[in-house]
Amino acid sequence: MRTHISPPLPRWAAWTGLGLLLAGLAACGGDDDPPAMGTLQLAMTDAPACGYDHVYVTVNKIRVHQSAAADGSELLGWRELSIPAQRIDLLTLTNGQLLELGSLALPAGTYQQVRLILADNPSNPSSANPLANALVLSGSTNEVALSIPSAQRSGFKLKALFEVQNGQVSDMVLDFDACRSIVRAGASGRYNLKPVVAVIPRLGTAIEGFVDPSIAANVVVSTRDPDNNLRATVPNPTTGKFTLAYLPANTNYTVVVSGQDLTTAAITNVPVSLATGVTALNTAQTAILPAASAMASVAGVVTNTANDLLTEAVVSASQTLSTGQVLAVASTGVNVVNADFSLRLPLAAAVKATYVPGAALSFSTDGMVAGRYNLSGTATGYTTQSTDPVLNLGLEGSTTLKNLVLTP
Repeated sequence: MRTHISPPLPRWAAWTGLGLLLAGLAACGGDDDPPAMGTLQLAMTDAPACGYDHVYVTVNKIRVHQSAAADGSELLGWRELSIPAQRIDLLTLTNGQLLELGSLALPAGTYQQVRLILADNPSNPSSANPLANALVLSGSTNEVALSIPSAQRSGFKLKALFEVQNGQVSDMVLDFDACRSIVRAGASGRYNLKPVVAVIPRLGTAIEGFVDPSIAANVVVSTRDPDNNLRATVPNPTTGKFTLAYLPANTNYTVVVSGQDLTTAAITNVPVSLATGVTALNTAQTAILPAASAMASVAGVVTNTANDLLTEAVVSASQTLSTGQVLAVASTGVNVVNADFSLRLPLAAAVKATYVPGAALSFSTDGMVAGRYNLSGTATGYTTQSTDPVLNLGLEGSTTLKNLVLTP
């Protein structure tokens, strides 16, 4: 994986004129006092991508609103940051690397929605006018266009919750999950882009560690923050070092190392504090190297109760340790044509180690039932549906068929 980071973009912003005028009048309340103003500063980072050498996106604008229900096609209340055109290779932004997007003056208050507006692909791409949004499959040199659904022309809606205070800077990061943002369009060879992005504060906190370089190219390291956002990265392919950055403090985390043909490994009770800043799990000399594991597959289709295909759904597989911690093992977007999915999962029981400051990690096999998973499906506007009872892949054979039906 390349580590080159594009230079920071100029920090300039363009206001939506009508939105600014109305906000200014409302904030002033008709007197001569200036409105309370703060600044939003934005940067972008990326979780890992699966099976790609490059994932390019071109962000034109970022819009923010104080209402979570605001319609993206309206002008009222939106504030807009325009960004000079630049293709961003998301795969250069792992392990806490950031690309600065710019800053925007905002009326003080609470903001609950961000919209990401991407450039359109040119009708006749060339070396001088390349695809704005594209991927390169591993082992290939050809760029494949990423299509943006027509329904998203007003921007991709991102959940957010951040405060802009008078005279202060609110420093936020758009954590782009390239792996879950790309879905195949059946067997057509086409791919759709449906960005999965968490809006998180930029904090000086992180969890760092090492996996053995022999598995670095095949594993994902992840944890969940207090808001249940999945934070994930891929290790450096040469050194095996990984960094889970910008984590809320005063929380104990469970760090998960998962990958194909490997036993899932978990490190529990990992503390993060502002005083410590970075929590180091281990060193390169004590790198994590889980044992090999046989694999099994689970496949199915995601629909709603009316049997309509939910082609924007995401399916995730998790395991639960005997001590109660939930491990995110794998996830995938469904096929955008027929809403089917397939996941390969380890059959071995997970191994776990409890973090102890200054001590080496000591892994042992957890007391969970080997091959037991919980499968869940999510889609906008629907209640998350999980398998009940849980799947026991060790009893099902090489492939388990399990359809998911989501309730509005």
